[in-house]
Amino acid sequence: MSGQRYDIPEADAFTRTYWDAAAQGQLLIRRCRACARAHHYPREFCPHCWSEDVTWEPAGGRATLYTWSVVHRNDLPPFGQRTPYVAAVVDLAEGPRMMTEVVDCGDPGRLRAGMQLSVVFREGVPVFRAAG
Repeated sequence: MSGQRYDIPEADAFTRTYWDAAAQGQLLIRRCRACARAHHYPREFCPHCWSEDVTWEPAGGRATLYTWSVVHRNDLPPFGQRTPYVAAVVDLAEGPRMMTEVVDCGDPGRLRAGMQLSVVFREGVPVFRAAG
C-alpha cells in the first residue's frame, strides 16, 4: 500500500465533516443541545447526558497543556521518522480534553503543565504549539 497515510484515520460518513474542516484549517468539536456541554473526540451522542441532539461547532483553537510525553522510539509508520516527538493531552478552551501532538517546541524540557497553546494544522491534522 505505497503512499498510504497512517496518521489520519479513515473518514466515514460521520467523521468526514471533522476531517474536511481540519483540512481547511478549522478545528471542530461537538456540543450537546440538551446539556450544553462540549466534547471531543467527535461522537454521535453526548458522553455526558447520552443525548443524540449534538451539533458541530468551531473551536477557538486555544488550549492548555495538561500532560505530555516525549516519544523517542516508535516503530509504526510514519512515527518512526518523526522521533522524538511530543505526544500530549490538552484542555481545549471550550472544555473538552484532546489527545494531540505539541510541535515547534524546541526543547521539550521547557514544556510546562498549564502552558497556553494554539492549534495549527499539519497535513490536515490538528496539532498544537506554544501560543504567542
